[in-house]
Amino acid sequence: GFRITTAQLAQGFPVSGYVLNTMAGDVRLVVEGAEPAVLAFWDALKSSPVYRFVRREYLAWSPATGEFSGFGIRYA
Repeated sequence: GFRITTAQLAQGFPVSGYVLNTMAGDVRLVVEGAEPAVLAFWDALKSSPVYRFVRREYLAWSPATGEFSGFGIRYA
């Protein structure tokens, strides 16, 4: 339920990007938007019940590419 919950939660914020399970068994989350929106989405995700399954997180910030038109689930 992490990917579905994340995608549903993203619909409530002005963000775009994707969530996917990698072949290595990790979950990758890519989010673009204004910094306040991204941080608000991140806080909401961390407060959600599915976040209790997260054992480790790695955050990296980079300039937005504008390549996403919405937020969705991708499949590897």
